[in-house]
Amino acid sequence: MRLTVFWQRMAEHFGPGYAETFARDHVMSELGGRTVNEALDAGWEAKEVWRVVCAVMDVPGERR
Repeated sequence: MRLTVFWQRMAEHFGPGYAETFARDHVMSELGGRTVNEALDAGWEAKEVWRVVCAVMDVPGERR
């Protein structure tokens, strides 16, 4: 998954403004105690980060 697709999906689910805030501030144990931004910066694949976000935030199947 390209980062552009990842950020598009984040914006579609959370809204453009909150997606950025969520990615910056929400720490998830499933990402090793990292935020989305920290996980991506640490080298996690965007697809894996999206899977975690979907699981933790209960993203509907049609948006996964």
